[in-house]
Amino acid sequence: MTEADTQRARAAALNLHGLLAHWSEIAAEPWLTPLLGWEEQERARRGLERRARSAHIGRFKPLADFDWSWPKRCDRVAVDALMTLEFLTDATNVVLVGPNGVGKTTIGQNIAHQALIEGHSVLFTSAGQLLGDLCALDSDSALRRRLRHYARPQLLVIDEVGYLSYSNRHADLMFELISRRYQNKSTLITTNRPFAEWREVFPNAACVVSLVDRLLHHAEIVSIEGDSYRFKEARERTEQRARQRRGGKA
Repeated sequence: MTEADTQRARAAALNLHGLLAHWSEIAAEPWLTPLLGWEEQERARRGLERRARSAHIGRFKPLADFDWSWPKRCDRVAVDALMTLEFLTDATNVVLVGPNGVGKTTIGQNIAHQALIEGHSVLFTSAGQLLGDLCALDSDSALRRRLRHYARPQLLVIDEVGYLSYSNRHADLMFELISRRYQNKSTLITTNRPFAEWREVFPNAACVVSLVDRLLHHAEIVSIEGDSYRFKEARERTEQRARQRRGGKA
């Protein structure tokens, strides 16, 4: 394929029908190549923004600004490996386990955003939002459609599993969703509970063992230990305001 053919194919892919209609007149113009480049870049940017809105990742701190010295234990090499997204190629799940405030959600958001940049379909939700959404549906057809919605993305991030307790119906719906994605799509879970305590998250639910088994069958588990970084930041802000007040009085 000649350079001219490549340029025409790029214009066709961009649906620039006005240019194509006058191709013989403008094919040799020096402004054509940068014009196509600008249009491709702008569409890629707008497409990423549109998919980011649909993914509901929200605002987050980039890993470049993450304070790796704060957690008492966090396998940075494992997190860096997850950022390569190799786990998506064989539908491996990811579980980030640790107490409140150690950065699990931030890491999950960064992985989800990287997946978006590389063209993967992504959906980010909390466990409460997900299960509340599914349980609110009162018809089988609506529930099936909604389950397909959550089963469809190449990466589904379910944040904050373990912060609330759920009914048997919630557990059954979570199991149904994980089963639909099992060995087919990757699911990233953040949780403050070790799996031995998931019976407290879904008390009396018969499917908990099977749910955990399917999550962990092909999974990368990253444990994070430490005190709450949010509490640390709040304490530092309080101390800074106290110093400013003392300085003002002086």
